[in-house]
Amino acid sequence: MTVVDSRTDLSREESDVLLSRQGVSIAPVDDPGEGRGPSWLDDWLTANAAEVVAWRRHLHANPELSRKEFATTELVAGLLRSVGLKPRILPGGTGLVCDIGSGPRCVALRADMDALPLRENTGLPFSSTVDGASHACGHDAHTTVLLGTALALASATELPGRVRLIFQPAEEVMPGGALDVLAAGGLDGVERIFGLHCDPRLEVGRIGTRVGAITSASDLLELRLTSPGGHTSRPHLTADLVNALGTVITGLPSLLSRRVDPRSGTVLVWGAVHAGEAANAVPQDGVLRGTLRTGDREIWAELEPLVKELVGALLAPTGVGFDLHHRRGVPPVVNDRDSTMIMRAGIEAALGEDALAGTEQSSGGEDFGWYLEHAPGSFARLGVWDGVGKQRDLHQPTFDLDERALLVGVRVMVHTALAALA
Repeated sequence: MTVVDSRTDLSREESDVLLSRQGVSIAPVDDPGEGRGPSWLDDWLTANAAEVVAWRRHLHANPELSRKEFATTELVAGLLRSVGLKPRILPGGTGLVCDIGSGPRCVALRADMDALPLRENTGLPFSSTVDGASHACGHDAHTTVLLGTALALASATELPGRVRLIFQPAEEVMPGGALDVLAAGGLDGVERIFGLHCDPRLEVGRIGTRVGAITSASDLLELRLTSPGGHTSRPHLTADLVNALGTVITGLPSLLSRRVDPRSGTVLVWGAVHAGEAANAVPQDGVLRGTLRTGDREIWAELEPLVKELVGALLAPTGVGFDLHHRRGVPPVVNDRDSTMIMRAGIEAALGEDALAGTEQSSGGEDFGWYLEHAPGSFARLGVWDGVGKQRDLHQPTFDLDERALLVGVRVMVHTALAALA
């Protein structure tokens, strides 16, 4: 691996002091999987449940944006070192990988660490202290779950193989921090990889799994049009740029629906359009921006040349010039069947059969898909709704979660790793 060592270190005691100084409230939380074992996992969660909650509240109050997760990385690295582990910081200084156990076989567990550039509006006593940044996607919970998983695994007397912990930076930006992990050799020697993501539509204690595509590829399109411009009383003497924009706005989604398999979940939606100022002037330039999503890996690879071909065909009769910038984002997350069966076995062992839930494919993007280009794996949804209050959606200023889900996540990740190495 080309990962490098951390520049700073925090002992377990120093981390506890840090949490205390931040005014993090440490409160007990129920464990929905209590008593399901193994005994070392039950013992660890009984002793550390309140501390797990404290980690999440500290991270929530101190969010860091993509590739700026320095303090988050330091806190995680310090806690890992406090139990004798040897985390390796990624070359960019944020994010880390850490192996637990020994032997030739290795499975990976991944969590993302970055926050969103979004002001929080929850009113929580541990709300974000950083203006314009918040953990509105639950990455504070993801980091906490994997950290708890790491320390719980470290308490076991013996493991059946190696578990690689991947604390990933920059999931919220394209093409995603997963590529940083891969470039540093973070998936070298890994048989399978697993991940969890908060889902406010699922009740705490339930985990949503799916074979096949669970998220979509997400690309950005920016189309810039040019025209000589002119007076609207003489459109025949120029190239009508606004009319051409309208042609693309309605025509491109329609043509795509006839050139792409409708079962792939491919959808183009425009989000911004701008051209001109005066009602009686044909503008000289305009811009159109949107997102293009698909749940099919093969179709994703074909979309860029297809979109360019169709735009050219639509604009050819108009005389309007164009420059198309197609920014490819992340591939769809397509869950391997065998890996998903392993994860379902881990969920059932951790929480019982009633915890298993199906889940729909999302049109959202998730850079976990990059890992699945290199190793089979499965990505599941962690229920975080308390079952009583209003369901608060992701990427919203009011998003919050039921902290019982933290202990559920630890149990699921531990049992999934054990099932994968069995």
